[in-house]
Amino acid sequence: MVDALKECFGAEVRQAGDHYQISYGALKFLDVSIGKTGKTLIVHTESNTDASDEVILDTNRKFRRYLDIATGYSTKERLKKAKTVGKEE
Repeated sequence: MVDALKECFGAEVRQAGDHYQISYGALKFLDVSIGKTGKTLIVHTESNTDASDEVILDTNRKFRRYLDIATGYSTKERLKKAKTVGKEE
């Protein structure tokens, strides 16, 4: 999870308890942690609404790549899994 943040964003990763946080491009704040069962990646973001379109596209591309690497699932697979998250927690 942490290595993927460094690999995808190249940003300094801060640790706050069991949460890992970065700021990058159009993301004022990206916070990731592992769910109670250890099977879920919990991600909270806060966007920088003043970012240019180019920065938004770059950030979005890196964010999707991060999710692919950190979860091991494609976007389509993550969507399917997200529908069952309440059942797992």
